[in-house]
Amino acid sequence: MKEPTLAIRVEGIEVRQPSTGRTLLSEVSFEVAAGESVAIVGESGSGKSLTVRAMLGLLPQGLEATGRVRIAGERVDDDPRARRRQRGGVVSLLMQDPFTLLNPLRRAGRQIADGLPKGADAGVEVPRLLAEVGLPANVAGRYPFQLSGGMRQRIGLAAALAGGPRVLVADEPTTALDATTQREVLALIRRVQRERDMAFVLITHDLRLAFSTCDRVMVMYAGRVMETGRAADVRREQFHPYTRALLAAEPPADRRLAVIPSVPGAVPAHDATAGRCGFADRCSLAVPECRAGVPEPRPVRAPGRVLDGRLSACLRAAELPAPSAPEPGVVPRPPVAAEPLLEVRDLRRWFAGSPHPALGGVSLTVAPGEVVGVVGESGSGKTTLARCVAGLERPDGGAILLGGADCSDYGRMGRAAVRQARRISQMIFQDPYSTLNPARTVGATLREALWADGRPAGPDDLARLLESVGLARDMAGMRPAGLSGGERQRVAIARAVAGEPRLLICDEPVSALDVSVQAQVLGLLAELRERLSMAMLFITHDLAVVRQVADRLYVLESGTCVETGPAGRVLDAPEHPYTRALLSSVPDGSGDWLD
Repeated sequence: MKEPTLAIRVEGIEVRQPSTGRTLLSEVSFEVAAGESVAIVGESGSGKSLTVRAMLGLLPQGLEATGRVRIAGERVDDDPRARRRQRGGVVSLLMQDPFTLLNPLRRAGRQIADGLPKGADAGVEVPRLLAEVGLPANVAGRYPFQLSGGMRQRIGLAAALAGGPRVLVADEPTTALDATTQREVLALIRRVQRERDMAFVLITHDLRLAFSTCDRVMVMYAGRVMETGRAADVRREQFHPYTRALLAAEPPADRRLAVIPSVPGAVPAHDATAGRCGFADRCSLAVPECRAGVPEPRPVRAPGRVLDGRLSACLRAAELPAPSAPEPGVVPRPPVAAEPLLEVRDLRRWFAGSPHPALGGVSLTVAPGEVVGVVGESGSGKTTLARCVAGLERPDGGAILLGGADCSDYGRMGRAAVRQARRISQMIFQDPYSTLNPARTVGATLREALWADGRPAGPDDLARLLESVGLARDMAGMRPAGLSGGERQRVAIARAVAGEPRLLICDEPVSALDVSVQAQVLGLLAELRERLSMAMLFITHDLAVVRQVADRLYVLESGTCVETGPAGRVLDAPEHPYTRALLSSVPDGSGDWLD
């Protein structure tokens, strides 16, 4: 049988930071054959993106890499000119955010043409590439802001394919997309990959997505490879306790859990010191050899699986039955009060130049203490609804009653009425980095929120507020840039709940977080709901997440509500075809999900 042609061979990559002496990546090795797809999976800070940057010679200043890298049969680790020559033509990179990866001042066609080989006819090749990614030729004349998120990501893919690469590397290419668009983009990437016989490397924090889209999976933690194997094998049986914990932290779409398990402890900084397992301090199976010393390698019992044989506890874990998942729980649903806390009546909103309304007559209610989910694709009107309720958008029709008061137009309300509305409701936004002032400390941000509600804001008050969201009091002196994504979102939550509002409006609060941090934040929101008796309007495109948190559900399509009811009923027995389509777009970990 003929051996497959290797597109990528990485041997013993190590990345160090000479100024601090830290080892960020240690002994990372893997291979990808032509036409094969491999997923690199792990939490934020695990070394996924750093591995690819080291492979492509794109490390930031201050870092040094050693090890051997061959791409398309050519050794490039010791030849910067070879790496530059390969970029675009032999290997291409598709980035995470479909908005920021494109220049907002240049038309889509020109950005695709930039990647074409010398002498290529842009007038012929650009329409051909657009057709390959499922877009009409006239999209070439549009600017990125005129395109949806899915269309922008398709433009990015067309630009990455322009040079005819043999290797495509995608760094979280669908994190910012809703479930149906995510599935469309990944199905497109797989189809193009197979037609071109390209090697494909997917960087993701979502194990189920990796199982559904790739042939093999490589799990990383703290700069080391924890486990590698065929996607179907790793899905069936996880040897390493970290892989098990990572998979358990992903909320299921088919049932509600009493508690969403999280990966134990906080996400550490890179610590890939040779001979030490970075996960040891968070692992209940750790033995002394995991923390110090380098035991002799021992064989792993399953062929085709790679596990760091020097880590004794991992081998012990391989002989143990997988831990049982938490039993599905039923969270008590509060009775609907006679007077809802929030009532939205026939809400309408038009944006100039749009042929369809963003909201075409949406009505909903939220009872005190109730969590109401609003789901739908990008463009369905979810965020517009949330912004109208929060007073950040002015509706063109309908009414918004908050605590019995008309809050449809904050511009016409008196100062006292606005202050009262702000005390009743607060909002958590999707991106915790862009919503926090980078120049202000955490303490200054939270102190301002306490002052605005007329509450004391001394050091002890700040400490209690930080501790209420699981943060240490010394974080008051830090700025957002020094915090992880999960820590920033906890600060944003602390700011929103500083005045103990009765309604918390959550707009995609966990979509930008990896699964372990997502589980922690969802657990925090559940705790705050219980402790403060808060109601929530929870906006999301993730049906697995909304099942875990929502009592009732509204499904929006193109600005109208197509289905509503108890969350369990809507998700278990959807009546509308659109709801069924949303459910079918949730990755289930099976190899035929994209089919």
